[in-house]
Amino acid sequence: MSQFYHSNQRRIRANVHIRELAATVNLNHKEFIQPLFLDEGINQQTPIATLRGVNADTLDSILQQIESDVKAGISKFLLFPVPAKKGTSNFDYSFVTTAIKQIKKTFGNSVWIAPDVCLCAYTTHGHCGILDAAGTKVLNDESVKELAGYALQLAQSGANCIAPSDMMDGRISAIRNILDTNRFDDVSIMSYAAKFSSQFYGPFRDACKSTPGDDCNLHNRKTYQASSLNKNDAVLSTLRDINEGADIVMVKPAVLYLDVIHELSTTIKVPLAAYHVSGEYQSIELLAQHNIIERDKAHLEIWTALRRGGANIIISYAARHAKEWIEKMEY
Repeated sequence: MSQFYHSNQRRIRANVHIRELAATVNLNHKEFIQPLFLDEGINQQTPIATLRGVNADTLDSILQQIESDVKAGISKFLLFPVPAKKGTSNFDYSFVTTAIKQIKKTFGNSVWIAPDVCLCAYTTHGHCGILDAAGTKVLNDESVKELAGYALQLAQSGANCIAPSDMMDGRISAIRNILDTNRFDDVSIMSYAAKFSSQFYGPFRDACKSTPGDDCNLHNRKTYQASSLNKNDAVLSTLRDINEGADIVMVKPAVLYLDVIHELSTTIKVPLAAYHVSGEYQSIELLAQHNIIERDKAHLEIWTALRRGGANIIISYAARHAKEWIEKMEY
């Protein structure tokens, strides 16, 4: 070919060695968090129908699952309790606090446990807080008080981190205050700071039995979760949570809000987590199940996009495969 090029970009792609050297993003399994579902209503580990490859665990099986995950290189867990009994007040958190005590007794400091703090799985109506008498509004201050008390019980049971996902105003400040007042100043807070109202939570809500129900007059969570039409709201919520004491902040969903992840990554100085949510995960799983894409390569591509967008931490239902897949990753 006689034509000369001022820039030959194919040279930097020519072989695996130069592609490795030129990579601007690298994945590390130590930056991954694995969600776990602890279901009080089952007596053995049970596959979650809407989340391919993910199980709901009992008090016994969750210890076995964590042991397996630790062997696979994952030591950080986001814990979601699914209580057998639901109500509208006087919630009983003993099921999850007992589990955390067992986990920490068994694994000690070799694992990092961050229980989710929200009321959606505990309420009959499926909302993330306490409703007013008419069932038309989530009461902010009453919900925050309940959530802060819940967070304290989790810290007392041995949780390393509190992960409030409720999206109430002022809950980070209230949780930080109650933790510090009770000398749990070493327990961190990972805030679901930019949590958007989304259709992509469907499989998760099925697993946690937390879909907003018909027994109230508030049929969605748009009055307290961020709107997909308002990026500024999500950014401001994140900055507020940092000011109130959040140690880690999160964007959820992840892929759909890469623009938010990128903007925050250039603005904030605390670790930024991206939650690849259940609907995003299951979309890949269904495509892979029908041999339309390769499962591991698709997840790796998504994870790479999240890191390239600016996320420091990735929460994924496939995190337990991260070390194996990353080691085999083709550059």
